[in-house]
Amino acid sequence: MKNNSLKFGILIGGFFLFTSCNAFGQSDQRRQNRERPTIEQVFTDLDADEDGLISKEEVKGPLKNDFAKIDTDEDGFISKEELEKAPKPKRGQGRPQGKQ
Repeated sequence: MKNNSLKFGILIGGFFLFTSCNAFGQSDQRRQNRERPTIEQVFTDLDADEDGLISKEEVKGPLKNDFAKIDTDEDGFISKEELEKAPKPKRGQGRPQGKQ
């Protein structure tokens, strides 16, 4: 009985190890193949109050880290024009590894 419990534990541990490695590998591949969202997509996703501006409270992700750089008129909002003129991150520098 003890032998069967040990085998079952090893089997379950191996299953979880295999599935977690598989899941992480796929997410990295999807991230590399993903295209940058358009400005319209960014505003559709982030502009919760639909006023045509993205506030500090609405912004998420890597855009949040560069909010002050993008908000060139320093009014506390990012407009579509400011986002269009914002410097684009070089490929591979958009989001630090390990953060989501």
